Amino acid sequence: MADSDDEYVGDLSGDDAGVDSAYGTRSKDGAKGKGGQKTKGNRKAAWEEVQRAWEQVAIADDGSITVAELIEAEKRRRLMRDTTPIQRGIIRHMVLVLDMSIAMAEKDLLPNRFALTFSYAVDFVNTFFQQNPISQLAIIGMRDGIAVRISDMGGNQVEHIEKLRQWAQKDPLGNPSLQNALEMCRGALYHTPSHGTREVLIIYGALLSSDPGDISDTITSLIADRVRVSIIGLAAQVAICAELCARTNNNDDSQYRIALHEQHFHDLFLAATTPPVTHEPEQSNASLLMMGFPSRSLASKDYVSLCACHNKPTREGYTCTRCKIKVCRLPASCPVCGLTLILSTHLARSYHHLFPLKSWVAVPWTEAKKSVACYSCQTAFPPIPKAAPKIKLKVKASSGAGQTAANIAKAKGKGEVPAKTNTAAAATAAPTPGLLPEAIKAGVSESGRYKCPECEQHFCIDCDMYAHETIHNCPGCLGRLVKGQQQQQLEVGGGGEAMEVDS
Repeated sequence: MADSDDEYVGDLSGDDAGVDSAYGTRSKDGAKGKGGQKTKGNRKAAWEEVQRAWEQVAIADDGSITVAELIEAEKRRRLMRDTTPIQRGIIRHMVLVLDMSIAMAEKDLLPNRFALTFSYAVDFVNTFFQQNPISQLAIIGMRDGIAVRISDMGGNQVEHIEKLRQWAQKDPLGNPSLQNALEMCRGALYHTPSHGTREVLIIYGALLSSDPGDISDTITSLIADRVRVSIIGLAAQVAICAELCARTNNNDDSQYRIALHEQHFHDLFLAATTPPVTHEPEQSNASLLMMGFPSRSLASKDYVSLCACHNKPTREGYTCTRCKIKVCRLPASCPVCGLTLILSTHLARSYHHLFPLKSWVAVPWTEAKKSVACYSCQTAFPPIPKAAPKIKLKVKASSGAGQTAANIAKAKGKGEVPAKTNTAAAATAAPTPGLLPEAIKAGVSESGRYKCPECEQHFCIDCDMYAHETIHNCPGCLGRLVKGQQQQQLEVGGGGEAMEVDS
């Protein structure tokens, strides 16, 4: 008897043989090849690759369908946040906990929860170390009732990504255990210094937790160790998760969020890259931290030495300023003396969280004539629409209640409008088509221009995102600063050639 677990292969006969069927939902890779051996295929079924394109379409007031405005509104929504300078912990120690239980095999998030979570985890690691270069990260998994260590606490993003890709090849198994994962997180964060934050981010897809003991005792221990827990749920809300987040975040229930769809899940995941606000008075006190700023050295091809962090032969590396031990990558902690080794650029990139770039404001059409292209990328802005032709109407005093509709129509034909009908005519005038309500709420500019409140230069939406999410500086303000320095050099040089100044 044939095995019933084989993939379905449609029966083709006659001219249909050798032709791909348009109605099958399984791939033809499951067919047997030469010699009766079955070829292995990993192609997805057609119904698994459905894209929700209808969710990106909206109908404007005038009946037109638009997609560009919704895309721009989504970009602006990511930028519209509070830019008030707040004390934050820029030296972070975070443990990322991933649910690897059988609940992650659900396909409500395409292709499934497990694959999507590991794909987003790689993006999270890259963004985390880009925004927090002097922080450290560890990754733990919940699988088959136990906690498994995916990667140890460290600042090397390459090692974390390699471990994630290795574990992504495994299948989800068993039930998760919040208590076992939190106890392992406590052990990983126990020896971290007090000047940094201790955070745990959990991606949770199950509706239960298979714990060996009382999880309330573990939550009490987390509060005593000053560990903050944030959870992103992929299913319905779980009571113990809400209690865990509230008790470890000073009764702040906003740290437990439920992902609605793939894009919302991605936004919630990357939102954790922003350092948390400092609440503890111990962390608010000023303290000094010793760091080393080594220089990169490159030896000759005949001289190779071992790095102290991986015990691998390398020619290039960074020498610890205290014990002269070589490490291959920065930022890192010296394996011998424990000194934090970073570059000055790492410290500068972490500084922007304390003083974020101010949000740019939308420019109306009345101010759009000041620019024709983006100040940064020189992309042409939409042209200013021509104003509607003004029609001069003669206002004729009405004779009172005896005025009839026929007289009004006759007066309109001559270009004369009775005074009593002016207000009604203005009220019934056709409204000019504008932005969608979703776009207006998100702060989308009708002219496609966004103005910096400091330098008052106009930028496009792409430069707005690049300035706020990547470089964290305004090109217009930096250009004005450079012009001021050049002018100062000319004044020092007596109006002649600019003097050479060491940077």
